[in-house]
Amino acid sequence: MKFTISSKTLLTHLSAVNKVVSSKNAIAILDNFLFTLKNNILVVTGTDKENTVIARIELLEAEGEGSFALNVKRILDLLKELPDQGMTFEINEDTYEIHLQYQNGDYKFVGVNGDEFPQMEESGEEKFEMRIPANEIPKSIDKTVFAAGTDTMRPIMMGILWDIKPDSIVFVASDTHKLVRYINSSVAPGIEGSFILPTKPASILSSILAKEEGEVKVAFDSKSVSFETETYTLVCRFINGKYPNYNAVIPHNNPYEITVDRQLFLNAIKRVGIFATDGGLVQLQFSDNNIFIKAQDVEYSTSAEECLACEYSGENLSMGFNKDKIIEVLNNVGVDNIVIKISDPARPGLFLPVEQKENEDLLVLLMPMMIPSL
Repeated sequence: MKFTISSKTLLTHLSAVNKVVSSKNAIAILDNFLFTLKNNILVVTGTDKENTVIARIELLEAEGEGSFALNVKRILDLLKELPDQGMTFEINEDTYEIHLQYQNGDYKFVGVNGDEFPQMEESGEEKFEMRIPANEIPKSIDKTVFAAGTDTMRPIMMGILWDIKPDSIVFVASDTHKLVRYINSSVAPGIEGSFILPTKPASILSSILAKEEGEVKVAFDSKSVSFETETYTLVCRFINGKYPNYNAVIPHNNPYEITVDRQLFLNAIKRVGIFATDGGLVQLQFSDNNIFIKAQDVEYSTSAEECLACEYSGENLSMGFNKDKIIEVLNNVGVDNIVIKISDPARPGLFLPVEQKENEDLLVLLMPMMIPSL
């Protein structure tokens, strides 16, 4: 086998595939990329057994067909130190000795038989398919992934729910303290179904698709999902289990509404939150067109309070939130003005954009903290 490729092109694709490779693998072969040469196309595969990323690179020159595996770290470290130039790989199909040549370099090292690399298993189930514009997937993931859980004792929450409707997709993530529901109506799958995309492949997918154009073919069954573009394919296994009914925890009758400048509100909470206790309680008091933001630490005799103008004309209301969680929520609702909807101080608060973008419906729910009586 023999092929010629640009070092920059190869590095770009290997860096994308490398996102799925674990730093510590129980099986030695997983420390390698699988290279498959066929019909002037170089296919590079990386996997951690649960998730697989495949890149396809069209070559200008190639001879022969076959597969071999190369150590991930060795080839990436070499490519990172090279300027952009043509490289020729020549592989001995009997010994897997690799002869790499470029303008001023001549390297010889040994690869691994590609047959040792684990193959993806086909489930045999009928797959549901849909096509989505490539730019819509990273946008939807970025709006929700921050709320996904990290507790390994509740793996079902460590992912993003794709609740697929014929005319939209509802993306949901929650760690039980906060919940994001993002309805993207700019996609029309034409089918119904659902799956939970774990956070690792979700982040990899968002990164890969950030520079892709066109459509993504999404195919899923009860065990796995694949995302395919002209250049890349990502395949991942699902988290087993059923996602909780997210609509059941969203309060629907919310008589109290507060409209406020998001950035001013965020900055004030950051300042006041410095003086909160280790538990991070920040108290919000809503009165006529004002929000009083308070925090104190009785143990260290510290306290802070700020008053911020808002739009509110209801009865006086007081709620407590964890400072880090409300900061996280406000950081991820990327609009100028937000509306906070409340049904009761003991129930979750809803944070929404004052004006939703076209074909979007974003809602973030945050559980309150109990305010201790003094």
